[in-house]
Amino acid sequence: MDSRDNKVAPQGETVQILVEFLEVAITSIVFLKGIYPSGAFERRRYMNAVVQRARHPELQDYIHSTVSGLLPFIQKGLVERVAVIFFNGENIQVERFVFKLIVNQSYESKVENSDLEFALRSFLIKLSVTEPLTKTLPPDCKWEITAYFQTLPSSGTSKDAELWIPTDTKQWQQPPIITPIKSMNSQPLSLQLYLEHPSLSEPKPCE
Repeated sequence: MDSRDNKVAPQGETVQILVEFLEVAITSIVFLKGIYPSGAFERRRYMNAVVQRARHPELQDYIHSTVSGLLPFIQKGLVERVAVIFFNGENIQVERFVFKLIVNQSYESKVENSDLEFALRSFLIKLSVTEPLTKTLPPDCKWEITAYFQTLPSSGTSKDAELWIPTDTKQWQQPPIITPIKSMNSQPLSLQLYLEHPSLSEPKPCE
């Protein structure tokens, strides 16, 4: 998980670095929320920052395979957002960490890996101190990774598309409360990370 060598990268490699970053960042979020014992993770260095890596094979595989499966769709500009969603025991969303991303498909100039990694490292550092902004999760909570596509990919044209199915997650009826965490706006990648919580006027399940 060490940082790449300092060299210029075409857009394709920019997407590869982004996908690797998302895997690390999502692991950091799950660690931050304390769903699993701390022993389920181990410390690593990535992009010259101290991060957490999942030790449990099933947890590690879920995060890795899910995020890696997004790579071809991010390259095509089909993915708008990637969210880590936490639910209570009644399968109601209580918190969402959202990565909103834009990859400029027509950008042809070279990008210094060191510049991109410096920008993404700031997200990892910021994530490590965001716990005060988050909500305490109930003991019976669960979580999932959800991707929001501009258009749903056809399962008949790609094996990767078969990994993704329309979600049956209940959506909030009111606009959520948004708390910005970090953002970057550059070429060819723009990225925002923010928290979403249900509005105070969100109807309760019994209503």
